Amino acid sequence: MSIIQKLLHDYNQGYRDFSGIRLHGMNLESLAFSGINLSQADLSGANLNGADLSRANLNQANLTNTDLRGADLSGAKLQNVNLIGADLRSASLVGADLTQADLRSADLEGADLGGTNLDAVDFSGSNLCNVNFEGACMENTHLDGAQYQGADRQPLAVCSQSANTGTPHRWRSWGLH
Repeated sequence: MSIIQKLLHDYNQGYRDFSGIRLHGMNLESLAFSGINLSQADLSGANLNGADLSRANLNQANLTNTDLRGADLSGAKLQNVNLIGADLRSASLVGADLTQADLRSADLEGADLGGTNLDAVDFSGSNLCNVNFEGACMENTHLDGAQYQGADRQPLAVCSQSANTGTPHRWRSWGLH
């Protein structure tokens, strides 16, 4: 049984914790893995085109140069994830948490990042053309060299509140950090 067949079998049996699994370069196109735990997994160079990873835990995963075109990552946990050079064209990341994600040189053209947490994300050199950022929280986000023509820049005005003072942290302008 191949690693993909075993993964599918175990997932279909209700097992969801595949943290740390190595799926480098694997073809996982259009597979449905809603709610899966792939934290600290190596998915670098994998084909996840059209995959359903909604509500997945991908914290600290390696997704370098991964094909995520049209993938559903809505509600996913992507904190400290490595998405350098990833292809996220037309992907849905609605409501996802990408805190401190590294998206340098990624292609997000046409992606939906509505309502996402983009705190301290590095978009340096990325293609953000026609991305929907409506309701996104972008505090301390790096945009050096990013292309964002046609992007919807209507982020949420109040991103979070300080635990001590209740003072809201406000959106910072689209100036480069």
